[in-house]
Amino acid sequence: MVVEAKVIEHIRNILEKFDDKYMLDGRIKKTKVIEDLDKYDHDLIKALLADELIYNSYTEKIADVEVFKVNQFIEMLEFKKYWEDSYTKYSNKIGLTAGGRFIDDSTDVVLDFPFKDTVLKAGMSKEDLENSNDADELFLNEVIAKPEIDELFEPKVLVNARRYDNSNRGGYETSSISDDDNLVIKGNNLIALHSLKKRYAGKIKLIYIDVPYNTKKDSFKYNDKFNHSTWLTFIKSRLEIAKEFLSERGVIFVHLDDNEVKYLGVLMDEIFGRENFVELITVVNNPRGRDYGGIANMHEFIYVYKNSMAELNTIADIDKKFKYEDKYGGFDIRELRNRNTTFHIGNRPNLVYPIYVDPNSRDKSGFYKVSEIQDESYTIPVLPKKSRGIQTVWRWGKSKFIENKNINVIAKLMKDGGWSIQEKYRKNTVMARSVWWDKEVNSEKGTIHLQELFGKKVFMFPKPEGTLKRIIEIATNERDLVMDFFMGSATTQAVAMKMKRRFIGIEQMDYINTVSVPRLQKVIEGEQGGISKDVSWQGGGSFVYAELMEKNQGYLKDLQRSESIQELMEVYNRMKENADIDFRLDLEKFEEEINNFNSLDERRRELIRILDKNQLYYNYANIDDENVRDLISDNDYKFNKSFYNKDGE
Repeated sequence: MVVEAKVIEHIRNILEKFDDKYMLDGRIKKTKVIEDLDKYDHDLIKALLADELIYNSYTEKIADVEVFKVNQFIEMLEFKKYWEDSYTKYSNKIGLTAGGRFIDDSTDVVLDFPFKDTVLKAGMSKEDLENSNDADELFLNEVIAKPEIDELFEPKVLVNARRYDNSNRGGYETSSISDDDNLVIKGNNLIALHSLKKRYAGKIKLIYIDVPYNTKKDSFKYNDKFNHSTWLTFIKSRLEIAKEFLSERGVIFVHLDDNEVKYLGVLMDEIFGRENFVELITVVNNPRGRDYGGIANMHEFIYVYKNSMAELNTIADIDKKFKYEDKYGGFDIRELRNRNTTFHIGNRPNLVYPIYVDPNSRDKSGFYKVSEIQDESYTIPVLPKKSRGIQTVWRWGKSKFIENKNINVIAKLMKDGGWSIQEKYRKNTVMARSVWWDKEVNSEKGTIHLQELFGKKVFMFPKPEGTLKRIIEIATNERDLVMDFFMGSATTQAVAMKMKRRFIGIEQMDYINTVSVPRLQKVIEGEQGGISKDVSWQGGGSFVYAELMEKNQGYLKDLQRSESIQELMEVYNRMKENADIDFRLDLEKFEEEINNFNSLDERRRELIRILDKNQLYYNYANIDDENVRDLISDNDYKFNKSFYNKDGE
């Protein structure tokens, strides 16, 4: 408290230099100061950070960026007397998490509340933002003790479990789940990941996420308006738990635009290891480009990192046409020889060995069969001119030659009478490139596809199925498990199903039940858009759907959706009856002050603040408590037992 008192004294001295802009009769105009801090007023912030005490107390370096911890600074200014001192003592002591330094030094850490359902200074949705005067609305971090965070990340109760397959268009209740089942979870992605951890950690072959771009343009039905430091901490907490899900052969693809691409690379180096960086893919998804500042932007980026044992596949070369064909399919030919002059018979003798050309085996295309010489006393026939039938083969090892000699190795008689040993080049794949510039990744294809499925525009800028097909093709094989915890319109899950991969999807917004799940139902029914024709998709498959069981989360949503102070107070009255209120709150003092807030946003913010944020959902550990068990159907109770305990006990 001594440091806080000194900070206030320093703040007064600084604000007095602005005449009466921030001071009135010796008192700080907190509302005006907070308003200008929210707008990142350059003069004010420059003056504050010029003070050594304030600079040392409220800045931190994250990913080599100096960050002013505005949220913590504002919380200190906003301190209300209805909070217990024990809360204040640590709520202003530490800042944004980075590199785990404070976790090592203290049991008090910053909880970075999950995106979309998190605590914001105003509302959550695009409509809320349009009605707000705060053009620089910021994400609000809240500080709680480490034991409370542990409880927040405890596995949660799952409800409304349903199975979707071809037998019932609307799905039907299910009381069990197996490792072969695809899974869709509705709920906060950070908390959901911790609920899935025990069952799926170390089992995911591919994680693909299309993260919030931090565009400040709010293109989706949620706020894509983070300040830079908050975006970093938000992504960091999710990447750290995501890493635990990857198998030893796992790969992660993270899709974003240029707003945060430079800093994400530093963060991913820290979490996944610089040595595990594979590539930064450039995706030219809008050939016409968008003019955002003098140069038309045409592309987005995908970071690729892999675990040490991962092997990436080649991808289908859909434009490749073959000149020849045999009973195994089309092929071209290329000379089978050593193309690396560094290798020679002296240092790579295992790549050099003799084979025999049968001069009587010419087929209609002019090719001759070759075979391995089995006996050193083999009689060599006299062949035309320069060659005597034995040829030294480079490039393939002996074992590979034996494996492929009847399919992929042939000989051709040259004009000069010599023999050319050739390889049938039939593999219709190529190594993936670092720049994707073709019609399959054009962003318009995703939008058109969804419009065709639903008869109208139902989602902003969905990724095209061609992009996900390429990623899944590179990183997985059939039956591998794919995860996307920013599920959106379910492009990843739709493509995974069509390509015979298993999947996990997590989405919190309500469009999961109007877009995401209905889209997957259409895939099961055999819809023919996207990549369906490329992979000969005819329908089938299934998935299990479940929701995190809301507790305080329901009140949080109601507060965010309230359009008047009256509606807010009606929610508050219900909160007093059943919600978990922060235990540090002096409710009597709070009610003395809450009516002093005339602004809808201010009152909303205070009501959101008093909710106990580590009680957003019901913990699975409490499923047998009488007050919890009574809220859960018998079917969902059995489903939870199946999900968290494979033996059902």
